[in-house]
Amino acid sequence: MTMGRRITKCTVRHNHNEECNDLITMEKRIQFPIDMSMPWILTDHILKTKEPSMMEYVLYPLDLYNDSALYALTIFRKQFLYDEVEAEVNLCFDQFVYKLSEQIFAYYKQLAASIFLDKRFRVECAALGAYLLPYPRANRYETLLKQRHVQLLGRSIDLNKLITQRINADMQKSLDFAISKFEAGDITGIMELDGLLQVNRLCHKLLSKWLALDDFDCMFREANHNVLAPYGRITLHVFWELNYDFLPNYVYNAATNRFTKYKGQILFAGQIQRDKPPQMSHHYLWGTKYLNMAYTTQYGQYSGFVGPHHFHTMCKLLGYQGIAVVMEELLKIVKSLIQGNILQFTKTLMSAMPKVCKLPRYEYGSPGILGYYHANLNDIVQYPDARTEFFHNFREFGNTILFCLLMEQALSQEEVCDLLQAAPFQNILPRPFCKEGEKPETKQKRLEVKYAALQIVTNIEKLGTAKVNIVIIIFFFYVPNL
Repeated sequence: MTMGRRITKCTVRHNHNEECNDLITMEKRIQFPIDMSMPWILTDHILKTKEPSMMEYVLYPLDLYNDSALYALTIFRKQFLYDEVEAEVNLCFDQFVYKLSEQIFAYYKQLAASIFLDKRFRVECAALGAYLLPYPRANRYETLLKQRHVQLLGRSIDLNKLITQRINADMQKSLDFAISKFEAGDITGIMELDGLLQVNRLCHKLLSKWLALDDFDCMFREANHNVLAPYGRITLHVFWELNYDFLPNYVYNAATNRFTKYKGQILFAGQIQRDKPPQMSHHYLWGTKYLNMAYTTQYGQYSGFVGPHHFHTMCKLLGYQGIAVVMEELLKIVKSLIQGNILQFTKTLMSAMPKVCKLPRYEYGSPGILGYYHANLNDIVQYPDARTEFFHNFREFGNTILFCLLMEQALSQEEVCDLLQAAPFQNILPRPFCKEGEKPETKQKRLEVKYAALQIVTNIEKLGTAKVNIVIIIFFFYVPNL
C-alpha cells in the first residue's frame, strides 16, 4: 500500500542509504499515483499478461484494500487514512472495470471475426505464411462475468452490471464506426459493411450469454439514425453514391452482369468529396491488426465492380422502406433527364436531320451504304455535345433502368427465401413422396398434424378477431423485412 507514516530515515540495512533517496522524494508528494499501489500493480499485471490461469483470481489483490481500510479504522483509528484508501479504491476500481471491459470486448470481437472468417482463406494464408490468423487463446472471463456481489470497503458491487454498461457503449460505438467507414467510401463498401454487421451480431450473441445487453436490432437502428426517421444513414449514403458516382461514372457489362467504373480521360462528374474514414482501434473493426488486414484483402475483391452480390446486400440492408425511397428518388432523376437535357438535345438533332434519307439499293454493297449514311448524317456525327453530354445523359438513364431491374431480381430472390421460411406457419407443406401402395392424402394429413403447432395464422383465425389477424400477419411476414 502507499499509505503510512512519512519516511524520515531509511531503516533497511544495506551498504548505501542513497538508494532510498528516490523513495523519500516520492514520499513528499501530496498523493501517490496508483502505479505505486501494490494491489493495483498486481491487478494490472494480470490484465496485461492475459494469463488464463490468473484471470479468474484478478479480484484477489483488490481484497488488500479491505485489509488496509480495516487497519486504518481499527488499529490506527485515523479517518483521513480511510479516506485515502477509499479515494484510491475508487480510482483503481474504475480503471479496473474500464480495462477489463475493453479486454473482454476485444476478446469476443476477435473470436467472432475468427469464426466468421472464410475457412479456405485461412488455410491458404497459413500455407503461404501471409498472415498469422490464430483463434484467440481461451480465457476465463466467464468467472468474472458471473460476479454480481463483489465486496469492497463494505460495498456490494455488481461487476456484471458495470461491465454490461461499458460493453453496451463499445458495441454501439463499433456499429457507429462500421457505418462511418461505409460513408467514407464508395458504394462497393456495402459488402464490407454487411460483414462488419454480421461479426458484430455474432459478437453480441456470444456476449449475451453472460451479459444482459441491449437488443442488437435496437442498437443498430440507433447507430443508423433510424429510430424515428423514415430512413437511416445507410439509405442516404447509398442514394448519394448512386446519384453522384454510380450513375454518371459506371458502365454496364452484359457479359459479366456487372457495372465497372469508367476509366477514360473525360470526367462526366465533378470530384466526389467524401468524409474521412474515422480513426479507430482494431477491436472496433475486426478484432486484431492481422484480422483487419485479412478482411481488407478479402473484401477488396468486391471493390472494383458492382454486381449481383452488391445488389443482394443492398436489398438486405435497405429493406422495403429504403428501397422504396431510393427508387422514388431515381424516378425523379430520370424524369428530370427526359424532360430536360434529353428532350432539348433530341429536338436539336431532329432539326439537323436530313429531310430525305431513303434506303439505298443493295447493289452498292456494305461500304457504299455506310458511306451514304455517313454523308447524310455527318452534321449529327460532328455535333460537339453529342458524345460529352447527350450520350452521357443516355448512360445515366440506362444505368438507372438497369439498377432498378437488378434490384428487383435480387429482391425477388430474397422474397422467395422469406416465403419458403414462412410456409410452415401458413399451412403450406410440400407434397410428400409416396411409394407404391401409399396414399398421398394420408401422408399429407400426418404432416399437417405434425406441424399443426406451427400454423400460427390458422390458430389466430380460429381464436382471434379480424383486426388481430391483420396485425399478426403484418408482424410475422412484413415487419422483419422493413
